[in-house]
Amino acid sequence: MVRGETATLRVIDGTGPNPTLPPPKERFIPALNIASPIGWKEGELPVAAPGLKVTPYAAGLEHPRWLYKLPNGDILVAESDSPGTDAKSIKSTIAGFVMKKAGSGNKSPNRIILLRDTKNSGSADVKTVFLEGLYSPFGMALIGNDLYVANANAIVRFPYHEGDTHISEPGEKIVDLPSGYNHHWTKNILAAPDGKSLFVTVGSNSNITENGLEAEKGRALIDHLDLETRTLSPYATGLRNPNGLAWEPETGALWVAVNERDEIGSDLVPDYITAVKEGAFYGWPYSYYGQHVDTRVQPENPDLVAKAIPPDYAVGPHTASLGIAFSMEAAALPEKWRSGLFVAQHGSWNRRPKSGYRVIYVPFADGKPDGMPRDVLSGFLTADERYTHGRPVGVTLDKDGALLVADDVGNAVWRVTGQ
Repeated sequence: MVRGETATLRVIDGTGPNPTLPPPKERFIPALNIASPIGWKEGELPVAAPGLKVTPYAAGLEHPRWLYKLPNGDILVAESDSPGTDAKSIKSTIAGFVMKKAGSGNKSPNRIILLRDTKNSGSADVKTVFLEGLYSPFGMALIGNDLYVANANAIVRFPYHEGDTHISEPGEKIVDLPSGYNHHWTKNILAAPDGKSLFVTVGSNSNITENGLEAEKGRALIDHLDLETRTLSPYATGLRNPNGLAWEPETGALWVAVNERDEIGSDLVPDYITAVKEGAFYGWPYSYYGQHVDTRVQPENPDLVAKAIPPDYAVGPHTASLGIAFSMEAAALPEKWRSGLFVAQHGSWNRRPKSGYRVIYVPFADGKPDGMPRDVLSGFLTADERYTHGRPVGVTLDKDGALLVADDVGNAVWRVTGQ
């Protein structure tokens, strides 16, 4: 394995409202530090924080990525992987190697599984194929009797009735989404509180515009989709790879988790969570964390950089923070875990030593982060960091207020409660 450079700061130094941002360390060969997947043996579990307990909610899944809770308590699981349509280049070939080594990059299952706990036992005793024939599905949102699914290339609508365990009707395409070369293929959606629109995440088509700026049109942003007119309009831009979306319950603000850029050192750039300001520009590709210019991007754009605003809270460099869920309704957890944000960290490939591979909790007060994060689940990496049992992706709360965590390498959904 090519070693590349090594971090000089701790992950915690790149965490919080004011992360340390050292000078960039651009290398011809960046740090490649990949944990090989080994899965979970019978009886093995992630490590829960003191006072918490983790149990399997469902096992034997196929690359479960994203979770969505229906009003009746059923859990939808998007089993999905990359559509494999990235641009052909030396970098994409390396990226493909990294994905394979990390347990991804295989043929996508292209379906959504329904999980149901009919016995109130804390584990799903019903597991059915809810939707199939999709195209690298990810985000899901129910509005009335309309279930919206974000494929890698389009948002599709299906009819849903409470209690359904399978949908056989063909979906109706609502709008196309940027696809073609699909470096960051995951598209997430979140319904607006009034049910009249969706917010849509679209990641960049590269790390820092290696495929040219033309390939980035309509990407690296959060779109607003008007469901009546079926029109997309940019809501916030300069977000390299936005994923998790959630409404903060106290202020009603829209929050997002964003993966920042790679290949300028193990200590840069921290991924982040932030309240999304309408019309705001967050820097990508020209700058990071506000107005720190990325000189790799040519030509530079000083006028746009001058408008770039820093995000609210860093969650560590290269942690690949994806799913988020506010904990205010986490009734199955102790009080100390009920006033913040859960963040699933899929784990790094471009940092030595590794970062992420855990689920963290960021405490909030008055609608904003208040203090440093603490671990909810860890133990996904082996002690020597050479292997990983699993990698957290999507999170949600179940009908009892327990935390559910999708593990796409461990092919499981974990359930976290109080002891």
